[in-house]
Amino acid sequence: MSENAYEGYRGKARKILEKFNVKVWSVVEIITKIGVFRGIILPRYQLADDKHITIKLPTGYNTGLNVDEIIEIKEIGYEPGRYKLPSPSVKPDEKKPRVPLLGCGGTIASRLDYRSGAVIPALTPEELYSMVPELANIAFVYPRLLFELFSENMTSEHWIKIAKEVEKEINEGGAYGVVLGHGTDTMSFTAAILSFMLRDLPVPVVLVGSQRSSDRPSSDAAMNLINAVTLASKGDIAEVTVCMHGTTSDNYSLIHRGTRVRKMHSSRRDAFRTIGDIPLGKVENGKIIMFKKDYRKRSSGNVIADVKLEDRVALIYFYPGMKPDVIHHFIDTRYKGIVIAGTGLGHVSIYLFDAIKRAIDENIPVVMTTQCLWGFVGMNVYETGRDLLNLGVIPAMNMLPEVAYMKLMWILGHTQNMDEIRKLVQTNIAGEITEGEPYNGYVILQGGIPGVDEFIKQL
Repeated sequence: MSENAYEGYRGKARKILEKFNVKVWSVVEIITKIGVFRGIILPRYQLADDKHITIKLPTGYNTGLNVDEIIEIKEIGYEPGRYKLPSPSVKPDEKKPRVPLLGCGGTIASRLDYRSGAVIPALTPEELYSMVPELANIAFVYPRLLFELFSENMTSEHWIKIAKEVEKEINEGGAYGVVLGHGTDTMSFTAAILSFMLRDLPVPVVLVGSQRSSDRPSSDAAMNLINAVTLASKGDIAEVTVCMHGTTSDNYSLIHRGTRVRKMHSSRRDAFRTIGDIPLGKVENGKIIMFKKDYRKRSSGNVIADVKLEDRVALIYFYPGMKPDVIHHFIDTRYKGIVIAGTGLGHVSIYLFDAIKRAIDENIPVVMTTQCLWGFVGMNVYETGRDLLNLGVIPAMNMLPEVAYMKLMWILGHTQNMDEIRKLVQTNIAGEITEGEPYNGYVILQGGIPGVDEFIKQL
């Protein structure tokens, strides 16, 4: 057989394919020591080992079989791999609302290349519409790749670029809304900083991602993208939001405010939750249902990308036994601000007090949040909190630690005056501070009361 028949296979894995005269894309039945498997032999990516055969099961999931456990392979058919997406059956209508999809990494608008094991972005409208043809009925979606990277590699330079590109699309391109395809791991960080940088926003900016890759039958990519585009093209909100699955089923997507959202599960499709409040609303079957009324409404006018940032800001999670040299390190390396996620109502060990005082004496603002996530910092309650206030620590109300971190970066990009910094930290700019928290927001898990009722019945 030709070399192409064994794409990516080498060593022991290739030898067993040769032994049973099968190739990549063969439909096979593989008899192993642990059972019989049927599926299609897939290419192996370039850095894969030589000890496994990868097949796609009839369920749509992939699995690897150890070659040492394979007894026999029978070819029962052949399905040649398609590396090019088919031509879309629908064409985008440029008369519909224009919604640019700006790719910032992640798998939301991408496909898997089995030859390399890499996720390839859908760079053209044709590719995008072939993957999710439903988009053509909603808006004129035009994808554009800004950069392709894992979201943990985001830096201030990337956030600034995103903000400027959003400004350009709205002010010059006439975008009716903007969708940002983003990796989920740090999506809430980007949503927070954009909420502060995009001033006078007249249209929705919706961050969307996918918890599961597009080649998996349980992928959430298509529904998330459809609902995000629906929100961007039809919603009357003019804020930075995150739109992701609201339940583990394909029921609806929740609309989360960009400064009150966090990824709360590493793999579930309903990983994102609004913290300290309830979601702004949901998108279900093409309809937008708002739960709250206190959001910025769609308007005319231009957005201002206020991108002045000071990225030498530290976010520190306090833990018992923490040594003061942690804080001294950031002072010595000339960081400009420190956000601490303290325990409970906003506490740290007394052994850190001298280091914190040194930071404040050297004009480095120290902002206190809580690791509890739900609830407010209350530093007047206990002696520890009152002592920290006397040192000059700034309480951050009920801001999430990462939101306070992003907000302090933005504030320090504009002022070094400690009084002004304190005032801005404690001023609600983009919904990051609420007057109170809903009595049932923490209790009902936000996945929908029926889901909670079902869980309770099991008990």
